[in-house]
Amino acid sequence: METLTQAPVASVIFVITILISLLAFNNHNLYGKLMLHPYNVSRGHYVYTIITSGFIHKDFMHLFFNMMSFYFFAFRLEPELGHLQFGVLYMISLILSDMPSVVKHKENYSYYSLGASGAVSAVVFSAILYNPLDKMMIMPIPIGIPAVIFGVLYLVYCSYATKYSRDNINHDAHFYGALSGLLITIVFHPGILPGFFNQISGAVQSLVH
Repeated sequence: METLTQAPVASVIFVITILISLLAFNNHNLYGKLMLHPYNVSRGHYVYTIITSGFIHKDFMHLFFNMMSFYFFAFRLEPELGHLQFGVLYMISLILSDMPSVVKHKENYSYYSLGASGAVSAVVFSAILYNPLDKMMIMPIPIGIPAVIFGVLYLVYCSYATKYSRDNINHDAHFYGALSGLLITIVFHPGILPGFFNQISGAVQSLVH
């Protein structure tokens, strides 16, 4: 009940995403209607899938990892960012993270995309602005690293994977979702940047001394 009170928007998104994903796993017709198809969207058809594709997932593992990341970051972020602001950040990032894929694959009839990864990346990177020194894990590194370093490595990897990876993962959505999260958070709370740099500066100074 406390979680629902402190982060009602995150709670609703969390539950709805799980429910719709589970329904789609057992209904291929629904699955097909909700997936993003850039070829059609770029021609003005099924534009709603820019949003609905963020509420379905490829399989249980895809759903699990996205919702686990969402759970660890979203429920802490919403009280800091604000309820309305959090909802706007999530939905706008969901849209913005998909737009590069729509443009990039508008002539590729066989390309489809789905998953909440873009919006979840936005949540993670918004949280990094608030707490850049929090420890985060990158497999297979056995120790936590500062969130700000994780963020830099994540963006570098996504940029590289977008160009060279053949794993059928939409790395564009991850990359642009992360950037959307940063920009939207700064628009809502411009004062967050001084605090962000002060935390990093303080950590560097403590290491030097």
